[in-house]
Amino acid sequence: MSHIVVIGAGQAGSSLVAGLRKGGFEGDITLIGSEPHLPYQRPPLSKAYLLGEMELERLFLRPESFYAENNITLRLGQRVTAIDPQAKTVTVGDDVISYDELALTTGSEPRHLPASIGGDLKGVHVVRDLYHVDEMEPYVTEGARALIVGGGYIGLEAAAVCAKRGVKVTLVEMADRILQRVAAPETSDYFRALHTQHGADIREGVGLDHLVGEDGKVVGAVLTDGTELDVDLVVVGVGITPSTQLAEMAGLELDNGIKTDAHGRTSDPSIWAAGDCASFPHAGTRIRLESVPNAIDQAELVAQNMLGAGKDYVATPWFWSDQYDVKLQIAGLNTGYDRVVTRQGEGQTVSFWYYNGDQLIAVDAMNDPRAYMVGKRLIDAGKTADPAVVADPEADLKPLLRA
Repeated sequence: MSHIVVIGAGQAGSSLVAGLRKGGFEGDITLIGSEPHLPYQRPPLSKAYLLGEMELERLFLRPESFYAENNITLRLGQRVTAIDPQAKTVTVGDDVISYDELALTTGSEPRHLPASIGGDLKGVHVVRDLYHVDEMEPYVTEGARALIVGGGYIGLEAAAVCAKRGVKVTLVEMADRILQRVAAPETSDYFRALHTQHGADIREGVGLDHLVGEDGKVVGAVLTDGTELDVDLVVVGVGITPSTQLAEMAGLELDNGIKTDAHGRTSDPSIWAAGDCASFPHAGTRIRLESVPNAIDQAELVAQNMLGAGKDYVATPWFWSDQYDVKLQIAGLNTGYDRVVTRQGEGQTVSFWYYNGDQLIAVDAMNDPRAYMVGKRLIDAGKTADPAVVADPEADLKPLLRA
């Protein structure tokens, strides 16, 4: 009987092993994760969990009984130190485990500040894993002073949670505007105004020069414009990198992550990859998507292909972000847009529609699930939307789906 080993017990890993059993695989399955917890969802960590609105058990993707009932061996709190593709083995501690097929769902890692500028001081945090948030929680107290480094979605979400807990927030973004890498100026303007309304101090075009410590703990920061700030905690949100160390050690091809074909197979025919760590063909190019929907969809497809389905992965990118009382929903990829059409609703409801020429390629919808739904369905179907209809707040969007 064959043995499938999955390294990485996050969203993709949990989805993949579940997909194998759903697909009828009756062999042995081992899921290995470096964290001691059952596979859990990460998006609530920096939001509901940090706010104290979600208990630890509610983070778990599936109860422990699921893995036992489906005869899935869990090896949690353990790290794989080596992969031998020739012998088809992985090393975990003193154990050498043989596999017939191997899947890498190793996810991604947050970028840290270098120690040379104070990144190793107590009170400096990243937001990625459960233990990161557990370490940060005692610092997020009313009246504390927080410096958020990075104006992407991670930094903005952290700023929102800190502000909601009564922390005085200063956010710095080295680029000309927040969200510059991932969104149009219209979306940046929207969220800058939102955070300012909630008392956050948003500073663009300025970065962190270095942190100041006393007795090993951060107490201040000096910005690149010379400004000095007193701070009690620092949250670093400057992006993530795919976890490819094991793949590299195994001699697999890398290309902005672990390089896979359209089926999810790596350069080794017995090794597969899915989730944040994997790059794959998409619309004539190669991309890597950092999102929960991609981790689930790609892992489930890889599970099918490990069982012989031979299906191409066709991504339908979508993302979300929760900040204060605003839910941002994003459909599509805005790479290559040349104009943005605004659809204004009431209050904080608005959507921004991205076009490349006449083709709709993405939508950012703030508190507007209808606009998001219509935009996503159009993009997934390869259709476009008349900009005049989109821009008219009185126009019904649904007929666009029948065009």
